[in-house]
Amino acid sequence: MYIDFNTIQPLVALIAGILILISPRLLNYVVAAYLIFVGVTGLLPYLG
Repeated sequence: MYIDFNTIQPLVALIAGILILISPRLLNYVVAAYLIFVGVTGLLPYLG
């Protein structure tokens, strides 16, 4: 099974949304981690 970055990003967004619903205090950390993840996965094709 091949997993592409375009498949992983919606899964990460879904997990982040669930974590925010469970504990709203995590909002800053979840948003920051998501933005870092999206930025890194967006840059990977250009770095390799």
